[in-house]
Amino acid sequence: MLNLSTLLEHSARTYPAKTAYIFGDASFTFAQINGMANAVANGLQKLGLTRGDKVALTCVNAPYFPILYFGILKAGCIVVPLSVLLKKEEVAYHLSNSDARAYFCFVGTPELPMAKEGISGFSEVPSCEHFFVIMPQMTDASPIENTRTFGQFLSGQGHQFDTILTNGDDTAVIIYTSGTTGKPKGAELTHSNLLLNAYVSGNLFEARHEDIFLTVLPMFHIFAMTVKMNLALLKGITNVLLPRFDAEAVIRSIQKHGVTVFAGVPTMYWGLLNYQSDAFDVDNALTSLRVGVSGGASLPVQVLMDFETRFAVPVIEGYGMSEGSPVVTFNHLDKPRKAGSVGTPIWGVEVMLADSEGNPVPDGEKGELLYRGHNVMKGYYKNSEATAET
Repeated sequence: MLNLSTLLEHSARTYPAKTAYIFGDASFTFAQINGMANAVANGLQKLGLTRGDKVALTCVNAPYFPILYFGILKAGCIVVPLSVLLKKEEVAYHLSNSDARAYFCFVGTPELPMAKEGISGFSEVPSCEHFFVIMPQMTDASPIENTRTFGQFLSGQGHQFDTILTNGDDTAVIIYTSGTTGKPKGAELTHSNLLLNAYVSGNLFEARHEDIFLTVLPMFHIFAMTVKMNLALLKGITNVLLPRFDAEAVIRSIQKHGVTVFAGVPTMYWGLLNYQSDAFDVDNALTSLRVGVSGGASLPVQVLMDFETRFAVPVIEGYGMSEGSPVVTFNHLDKPRKAGSVGTPIWGVEVMLADSEGNPVPDGEKGELLYRGHNVMKGYYKNSEATAET
């Protein structure tokens, strides 16, 4: 039996008073996050949701995301994280395709009206029964008529809950691919997929309890979900959350909180490398960092080398995909690194370059990367044909 929420529960028992998340001027302990996740699970049960039901979540990087994510898992339900950029039609498609019964959606901003798009899409999916607006403050009223808020949902819910037992091969998360070749497909990732990928990721850059993470990559994306959120909870690491990337905000946060591990995509490293300011000493602002992690796309070799030279911080990069939970290959801190390379297979994963017939290609020749191991998804939700082709 295995439920991914054990990540949060173990840290809440082991480090109850330690800060789990820093968000702006607010901070939350592991015990507080776990208690609120328990309240979410209680609320879902009172709505009539049971093991295996799907719950969709649209939320920026804020403590509400892990609270809901793990509350959903504790209830034995399946998390369906959605991009904050989705429009009405896209929201409707994801809710319908995933068979979501409930939807929690952050209110957003005038420039990015998430709840407005969310309720419009929700209204087109009769099978999705419950909609809640996540407001910046729990006591804030919903700006959308006839909708309840996350704060109202939590009101009166107990902070104790006996987590529903699930199996390691049960689906924990349905994460949607980008849909570049047709409609997005929902990759079913199991409790075991996600736990093992977080564990192995921690070994790659030697994550430790004393680290301080900075998470600016969106947690609804599998990279940040596994390598930052889940790993931090696994190790009992404090996580500083930023809702969007801004070079100055990132640098100031690293300096203020003594951040030791930063993960980003190549454009973020380029932005940090080229940031200049007369307000403070940028070159010496990242002295607390001990490692940078890059993924999502190939990091230009010159950017990597210049970043390491300017800030004296090693950067390791690798390759992954939603269907791989996500990490497949990576460079390692304890082995020689090759700039411009995706590294070598992570523990427990085998890779092969194959031709169009699925046969290995000779060394030095191009081919399609195939892999197998504990990280491989369960399959595409309600799409056996696409699963068979993968």
